[in-house]
Formats: sequence, structure tokens, C-alpha cells
Amino acid sequence: MSKKNKKNQNDEAKAAQEEILNDENTAPQEVKQENDEPNNDPEKVIADLQQQLEHEKKEYLFLMADFENFRKRTLKEKADLIKNGAQSAMRDLLPVVDDMERAIDAINKGGDLDSLKEGVDLIYNKFVKYLESQHVKAIDSTGKDFDTDVHEAVTMFPAPDPSMKGKVIDTTIKGYMINDKVLRHAKVVVGS
Repeated sequence: MSKKNKKNQNDEAKAAQEEILNDENTAPQEVKQENDEPNNDPEKVIADLQQQLEHEKKEYLFLMADFENFRKRTLKEKADLIKNGAQSAMRDLLPVVDDMERAIDAINKGGDLDSLKEGVDLIYNKFVKYLESQHVKAIDSTGKDFDTDVHEAVTMFPAPDPSMKGKVIDTTIKGYMINDKVLRHAKVVVGS
């Protein structure tokens, strides 16, 4: 290769390098110029961010106020339910009370003993049906295994036969369940 060709190649290589360097140097300047546009003025950015912050604060305060109103309304509704929850239960018991008053009047007037007994049985059955409608059931205890979840042992008594050990011999006070939850434990005598 001749010296001229080498020199031309060197000159071309230097020119290509300078062009690449010029492109690299101008690219960041162009980006800088784009970033320095009036839209990205720091004061305007700060003002926009402050406006956005104020908007978010208002939204937060509205949300907190809504939640506080919801909480107060829920507490009030719950208090009303507790206060008036027994209202329907008591209203449904009033006919039973009326029947009991009539039975007491009949006893005081000295009516027929058999008809009085029949009247009291009717009142009792009416009351038991009402309890069942309220999902209250008596716990069947006598003859069953003693269970501390539903029974309360009043006393221990020697079992009449070995098969009754650990079982309920007698129920002194009936127990009741409401919706499969113990309302009152049955007071029982347990065989030992």
C-alpha cells in the first residue's frame, strides 16, 4: 500500500471518529435542551406537586369523614338492635302470659281440677312451641354420658349398676341450647 492510501485511510478514520464524537456530544445537549423547556420549570413542577398534594389531602379527609360516619352509623344501628332486639321475642310471649293469668283466675275461682290441669298443660305446650320457634331446645341428659360442655355436676351418687358409672343418673334442672350453643347447662347427678 502506498503512503497516500494510508494517509487517506487515516484521514477517513479520524473524520469518522470526530463525527461519532460530535454526535455523542450533541446528543446530551439536545436532551438537556428538551429538559430545559418551560414545561419542566422547577417552580411549575413544585406548584403542580403542591396542587396534587392538596387534592390528595382533600380526598383523604373526605374518605376519613365517610369512614367516621359509617362507624357512627354502624354503632347506632348495633345499639338499636341490642335495645330493641328482644322486642319481638317479648311480644310473642305475651299470649302465654295472658293464658297463665286466665289459669290463675280459674284456680282462684275453684274450678274443676282436671280442666285446670289440662289448661296448664296447654299453656306449657304453647310455651315449648314458642321456644322451639326461637331455636331453643332442651338438653336430653338422663342416662347419657356426663359431658362438661353441656352438663354441670351438682353431686356424685353411687351408681345403681356398673354401667351407669360416669353417666347422668338424674337431672335436677334442665339445660337448654340455642342454635347449638349452650344457653344454660343442665344441673345433673352423676353416677360414681
